[in-house]
Amino acid sequence: MEQDALLTHQTIPEPPEGFKSGFVGIIGRPNVGKSTLMNGLVGQKIAIASPVAQTTRNRLQGILTTDSAQIIFVDTPGIHKPHHQLGKILVHNAKVAIESVDVVLFVVDSATEAGGGDRYIAELLQKTKTPVILGLNKCDQQPEDTQPLDNSYRQLFAAQNWPIVKFSALQETGLHPLQSQLIQHLEPGPYYYPPDLVTDQPERFIMGELIREQILLHTREEIPHSVAVTIERVEETPKLTKTYATIHIERKSQKGIIIGKQGQMLKTIGSAARQQIQKLIAGKVYLELFVKVQPKWRQSRLRLAELGYQVEE
Repeated sequence: MEQDALLTHQTIPEPPEGFKSGFVGIIGRPNVGKSTLMNGLVGQKIAIASPVAQTTRNRLQGILTTDSAQIIFVDTPGIHKPHHQLGKILVHNAKVAIESVDVVLFVVDSATEAGGGDRYIAELLQKTKTPVILGLNKCDQQPEDTQPLDNSYRQLFAAQNWPIVKFSALQETGLHPLQSQLIQHLEPGPYYYPPDLVTDQPERFIMGELIREQILLHTREEIPHSVAVTIERVEETPKLTKTYATIHIERKSQKGIIIGKQGQMLKTIGSAARQQIQKLIAGKVYLELFVKVQPKWRQSRLRLAELGYQVEE
């Protein structure tokens, strides 16, 4: 099952005349809805969404194929001031993504005024030659008079004259105009992936992310970002997929929080994650979770590499 339900091995067809394709980098502050947006655009949950900021860690690629175009979305970590080695890698990788895509979609939280973090990213983007589209997300949460909030972003980027699109990733409203705007900025090109593919990531990676999402949802601020998940083993039978995963945390006290009284928290996390994985693979799943303490893993380049966090070139 390494690459099966999400990654198939079919022949990539020849594109029709006038077909466009390219890579779109989704950039923004932590917790502005980038992962929710990519899930909505590709029509399937492949990136985790959490009320805890800074949950995206890898440059996850989502793929949207229409009759006239193929868009490969690169969901990047939220750009912020890093406080540890993991944070430095995440921000570095997000900056690399800006220069390695065909279009940048700069997503902001339009339910609040533009802040220092938005200004910092705007300054970064002003230095790039990559076309930029400003996406005002969470428009469903704006007050009746939206002008003051919208203007706070327009003033930031007035000199650049970037196109602006408003939408709600959570409600999935306004996504078609956004999709059209993105396609306008792409050049004619081939299919990079088979048309039915929604991500370039193996199923094991998505499984680990779905488990990590449930940890963040159920423990909130108690286990902020010092958690990683590795899928140790997957055994398939015609009726059941057995999955064994390890949850890595930094402190013994966190182990107690994740396991919970009489193991109840771990059961809750496992049950919720199992339901999400069953949707992913469209079949029954047995999920067994283990918890391992790895002191200061976010500060160690070796540990980060072992857990799959590489520095992008």
